[in-house]
Amino acid sequence: MKHNFFGCLGAAVALFFLWWLISLFLNLPIVPAPWKVLERLQQIFLSSIAVHALYSLGRITLGLLLAVGIGYPVGIFMGHLVRVDRIFSPVVYLLYPVPKIAMLPILMLLVGVGEMSKVLMIFLIIVFQVVIAVRDAVRSIPQETYVPLLSLGASPFSVFRHILWPASLPKFITAVRVAMATAISILFFTETFGAQYGLGYFIMDAWLRVNYLEMYAGIVVLSILGLSLFSFLDFIEMRICRWQHK
Repeated sequence: MKHNFFGCLGAAVALFFLWWLISLFLNLPIVPAPWKVLERLQQIFLSSIAVHALYSLGRITLGLLLAVGIGYPVGIFMGHLVRVDRIFSPVVYLLYPVPKIAMLPILMLLVGVGEMSKVLMIFLIIVFQVVIAVRDAVRSIPQETYVPLLSLGASPFSVFRHILWPASLPKFITAVRVAMATAISILFFTETFGAQYGLGYFIMDAWLRVNYLEMYAGIVVLSILGLSLFSFLDFIEMRICRWQHK
């Protein structure tokens, strides 16, 4: 974790230095110097932008929890039970390739332009990747792995706890990590429709007001939000998949 912190810090310094060089070379209001953006961010963080960040974080969290709560058990059942896989695989294969952003108008018509459509959009982006990753992880378990437990009369819960759970965790976390980047970008787009709070709304509102300092401040906070979510997933992986890091 210490190594990751210094790595992220070094990358941030390099990016800010590149940003400063570009602003110096262009010398245009649309690319302000990074320290001016940070100064403005400090001025408006508690009074304005923090509220928008909390709304965005809440939508991502709810969408993620919903996707994990549904996608993980479905993936376990599909990977472990052939009949369940035969029923659900065609549905997953038909819906997964559909660009989720194309479903936003449908969601808005069904549940409105409020919070539910945004949470459901995050859910749709993450859930299919979770289902497929967990199913494939369970499928890859050799059949002889089950023999010792089953010969001792293990219950289905014991099989899940000692075999399915540890075998599926690494691919499950990887799938969530990959889907998270897409979810954040799509969230930015959805928050420009029917929203008064959220980083997407804040950034677009600042752009329309030609307030480039606040626009870049919102982008910086959105980047920090994404970094925080990825770091949290790395921390969870380190805690529950320790055998991978020995």
